Amino acid sequence: MSSAQKYPAPAVMGPESIMSKKAHGTSATPVQENLRWKVDQEVADRICNFNRHYAEYSGYFQNVPEFMNQTNGTPAGKEITFYDSNTGKPLFYAPRGRTMEQFIRESRNHGWPSFRDDEVEWKNVRLLENGETVSVDGTHLGHNLPDGKGSRYCINLVCVAGNPTK
Repeated sequence: MSSAQKYPAPAVMGPESIMSKKAHGTSATPVQENLRWKVDQEVADRICNFNRHYAEYSGYFQNVPEFMNQTNGTPAGKEITFYDSNTGKPLFYAPRGRTMEQFIRESRNHGWPSFRDDEVEWKNVRLLENGETVSVDGTHLGHNLPDGKGSRYCINLVCVAGNPTK
């Protein structure tokens, strides 16, 4: 029996080949310089481009003052766009269908920014059969760890701290 799993829509499944070796690990380019929220560029490059299984430490996002200040300062009804640290493509939007307080509470409970299906930009994100969550360009983002509410994408902040491309 295969350990591969398919996840229900709206998840967009991707082939393992997305994560094949490229010019810079699994990506064509290294992470951007001057990542948002002053996250550690070296850690970001290692996790995003030279890793398939590991993550920043649990609770890392809570120790990034610039990120926490932005979440605390986001007005009700507004959201933050999270961009690929390599390409600058939009990957996630939060909060959607919940408050910022609910987004942060769930993220704290699980140790990583935790997104739901409605918060994923499926044009740029793929889910591999083993639950690994990646960008269409080969950036490792994190993993899908479903719970009673459905898919929950636990994502490394350093991998979604890119600046938008023009």
